[in-house]
Amino acid sequence: MNLVETKGILLFSKDHKEKDKLVKIFTESAGKQMFYVKGAHRKNNPLAPALLSYTEATYMGTIKAEGLSFLNNAKDIHSFRTIQSDIFIAGYATYLLNLADSAIDDRVYDPHLYQFLHEALQLMDQGNDAEIITNIFEIQILHRFGITPNWTHCAICGKTDGRFDYSSKYSGILCEQHWGMDERRYHADSRAIHFIRLFSQISYEQIASIKLKPETKAAIRQVIDLLYDEYVGIHLKSKKFIDQMGQWQDVLKPKNQ
Repeated sequence: MNLVETKGILLFSKDHKEKDKLVKIFTESAGKQMFYVKGAHRKNNPLAPALLSYTEATYMGTIKAEGLSFLNNAKDIHSFRTIQSDIFIAGYATYLLNLADSAIDDRVYDPHLYQFLHEALQLMDQGNDAEIITNIFEIQILHRFGITPNWTHCAICGKTDGRFDYSSKYSGILCEQHWGMDERRYHADSRAIHFIRLFSQISYEQIASIKLKPETKAAIRQVIDLLYDEYVGIHLKSKKFIDQMGQWQDVLKPKNQ
């Protein structure tokens, strides 16, 4: 049992008994940890701001090798306020938190994934395109689920430019000249494959230069969904939520937009 002080991103919390909470935090130094917070609902609890959704802070507590850890204090609390105030951005942010939670086991030290998630939330909070950020995150963490598609060149001839499609048979892309090698290829929109290839290798700093039409975004979404259904096989409620957002977001948007 170790007393630690570590940066962390709140993944989720749930009530426990009448006054307490169970809080899952992705810590930078000790991976994902489930903390027991006694008296979390107590009025004027100093920990309350650090237990809000979409929050990053420096957390202090006791981490146990097994069972629940205990949270004692927090400082340097940063709330992602844009995410907290926008249900649509929050939908994408929740999905990323859930994906990060699914991608690694509890108590696994993974500062690279922590930083990748931190950057994604920060950019969403600054008003960058949440859909594109989500797509980049999804594609670049596939390897954490044991999936490493070849996006760089045609699996048959090595060609790197032109039109491509994705082939499960070859675990990667095929150029147009070799589409006949796999009749069960995805038959995806070539624009979607182009941007997914780009997303597999770019850094978040480059997203400001990417502007996509709604139909291109929809085609990208379709391909990524196929990849996750085929290879990953997780079904998150937050993913279902963002899939449904398009049906009602126009109703909820302010009339002056």
